[in-house]
Amino acid sequence: MRNKPKSAMEIMSKLISELLPVIGHTVVIYLFLMIALRVAGRHQIGQLSVIDLVVLILLGSAVETAMVNGDTSLAAGIACSGTLLILNRLFTWLIQRVRPLNRELNGDPITLISDGRFVEENLRRAGLTHEDVLQALRARGLADVSEARFAVMEVNGSITVIPRHAKVHRSSRTTKEAT
Repeated sequence: MRNKPKSAMEIMSKLISELLPVIGHTVVIYLFLMIALRVAGRHQIGQLSVIDLVVLILLGSAVETAMVNGDTSLAAGIACSGTLLILNRLFTWLIQRVRPLNRELNGDPITLISDGRFVEENLRRAGLTHEDVLQALRARGLADVSEARFAVMEVNGSITVIPRHAKVHRSSRTTKEAT
């Protein structure tokens, strides 16, 4: 006796029920990694050390099986990828519109040098050494920390340097020459 063919609704229902754990795991891992990487600190891709790069590669490998719930089918891969893309789009949209969330996830700029002196507490907070900041100064043509008015680690991990001799804009209405 032949089995009765399954209807399209039964097939879709079965597929959805099999993929819901993949979607759920992907959401949980995405949220975990967002928080964990925020706690770990900020870097630009160009500033990643070999160790940072190895950790990122291993993270991807470590969470892959859990995200797809052990299901290596094409459907699970598409569901996982689609979920990641939707989550990324959703978080980007939320971060742009909800300032407290933006600040919590991206942080604020951190002053590393103020008036030619290192701000030690902020260096520790940013996980940077004097040498890291001095390298950024040299890249901008400054030989010593005393030549910098400010150095700021931006939310994207880059370091902005303002030399002592640079003009300072005090407000949007007036510009004064720094003394």
